[in-house]
Amino acid sequence: MKIGKITSVNFNQFRVKISSDIRGNSVNLAGVVYYFGNIGSYIKTTNSVGEQLICEVVSIFDSDMKLDSAAYDIDSERELLLKPVGTITRSGKFNLGVGIFPGIYSEVTVVTFEDMELILHTSKDIELGKSIHQSFYLGESKNLINYPINISINSFFNIHSAVLGNSGSGKSNTIAHIIQDIHKKKDNSAIGSRILIFDVNGEYKNAFSGHEIGPNLKVRLLKPNIDAAEEGFEPFYLPHFLMNIDEWSAFLMATDATQRPFWDKVLQESYKFYMISTREGAERQKFINYLRFKVCSLVHMLLGQGDTDTAIVTAAKNVIYGISELIEFDENLKEACEEEGMYEDLQKLYSNCSVAYGNNNDKLKQAAEQVRENVDYGSVQEVISMRASSEQYFDYRFLKQAANLTLLEEDARGNRRVREYTSTMMTRLDFFLDNPDCDFMRKRPENTTNIDQYLDWLWQSNLAVPAQTNMVIIDTSELSKDALETLTSVTSRINFSSRRKLKGNARREKPIHLVLDEAHRYIKKDSKYLLRENIFEQIAREGRKYALYLLISSQRPSELSETVLSQCSNFIIHRIQNEIDMKYVYAILPYFSDDFANKIKQSVPGEALIFGNCVSMPLHLRIKQAFPEPNSENCKVHEEWFKPFPPPLPLIVTGDDYEK
Repeated sequence: MKIGKITSVNFNQFRVKISSDIRGNSVNLAGVVYYFGNIGSYIKTTNSVGEQLICEVVSIFDSDMKLDSAAYDIDSERELLLKPVGTITRSGKFNLGVGIFPGIYSEVTVVTFEDMELILHTSKDIELGKSIHQSFYLGESKNLINYPINISINSFFNIHSAVLGNSGSGKSNTIAHIIQDIHKKKDNSAIGSRILIFDVNGEYKNAFSGHEIGPNLKVRLLKPNIDAAEEGFEPFYLPHFLMNIDEWSAFLMATDATQRPFWDKVLQESYKFYMISTREGAERQKFINYLRFKVCSLVHMLLGQGDTDTAIVTAAKNVIYGISELIEFDENLKEACEEEGMYEDLQKLYSNCSVAYGNNNDKLKQAAEQVRENVDYGSVQEVISMRASSEQYFDYRFLKQAANLTLLEEDARGNRRVREYTSTMMTRLDFFLDNPDCDFMRKRPENTTNIDQYLDWLWQSNLAVPAQTNMVIIDTSELSKDALETLTSVTSRINFSSRRKLKGNARREKPIHLVLDEAHRYIKKDSKYLLRENIFEQIAREGRKYALYLLISSQRPSELSETVLSQCSNFIIHRIQNEIDMKYVYAILPYFSDDFANKIKQSVPGEALIFGNCVSMPLHLRIKQAFPEPNSENCKVHEEWFKPFPPPLPLIVTGDDYEK
């Protein structure tokens, strides 16, 4: 239906005069009311080659208002200012931008629901639709009032996406609603989905406990540092032995030059101590033989330093006593060393650490030679060349012993300042060993000794449907900054490492989506966080090839890694009022204009601007309210302040005393 004609054409604006036949700001077509007289409404016109140009209303005014006209229903002077958005070709395909502009006096009409279907490509494959859901409902358009916006599941979830906005603008509600809408689809429910949410604020349990859910889907709630199931949560574990050298170095704040090589030795020695403690027979003998070789090497290093006998004996005593203490820490280790004669060798060495009149008379050297005769050097070389992988299980309790042994070895080599250089790292090690905040890293799921077993536990993928987990929510709200960065990074890296091992079509099967709540806390754009080489940047660059995707949520986009944000192709942007964040979004996003910036600044909670791969043109819409809602509602201060006065407590009489 014609509503007016173009009276002026500019490269980025069209001026339209509304027909005098039109009363009000809407028209009725086939029983559907279309609103055109609102800022942001869609209107279309046609160019000389028959293409339809989709435009957005950016201004409404009366070009010649007559104050003495009582009803304003004379020949219309109402005008609209339009911004061209895109073109529907004669073949029915929509493209952003305008090639051929309309002529003056071209007619303008309203954009109908049928036009929007062409614009948004919402027509579905009928045959595919019989077995597979193709879209989810996001909300209602604010441009074309009452028009429901359905988003293609494939175009939204097959690439990285970002949900940005100030605190309280509706980010958590948006993410909760999207997943709820996916979960509630009954026929052919999403049993192949795997979504992992890092819930930094503890909001999402409320949204996914008791929500409408299709058959055979399962949501799992996990929380670190709890001993047993509580309030619907199961204990979450991130075993220390799954951390690689980079993650250990970051957690311990180890420098690359000196401390990282030191810690690499510690990890290898921890593994060897564990093997002595747990193995039997010839295998155990092999590792004890290696320990005997270590002791002899340390003593010979001391003997070769050219110090006085008194200095050598004193240092040797410290080394031998220190190793004896290491062995006595673990009962199994102590028993193994006693059975294999290691204790006897240590006692022999220690008893010869004596001086008379300042001389040892080579007693320690001779004792070391006698012990050395028991060393099988072929077996030693076999153990030295044996390196444990970053996911090979060992008991965390041996870390301290291994660190002390490595310190003793460096002392024996004459590196007198090694303890000074490693003091920060050793303090961080004590933090790991003793602090309750790291309890989830010191424990492991039962019978879990490698990455594959760990992921089977996390997703319960070794179970049959419906016992498999489709969504995991890890409540990290009580973790410290260090533990949070480690948990999110290591868990994501483990999933990424597993996906990278897949070949062929297996790469595209069982995709994983990581929902990164408050992402600016662990995906920073600078190096002021533990993992300088952030795993999320690698996932952002390469994850799509392995069907591992990011859904980033943040209230401070200016603090996010530029690499991660630039790899996102879908954006849902809620209200942003911070100018720094606004400029950052403006600079990093394509096709962003001042009009979009104004819409974002003026959006009320629950409204958002969505653009990117999942929609053919930017859309301003109101997101549907999630049900149940995430636990992100603000405190109602007036209700908390002003309450009825509580009744007095009853008096309890005890003899002559009165107590409340």
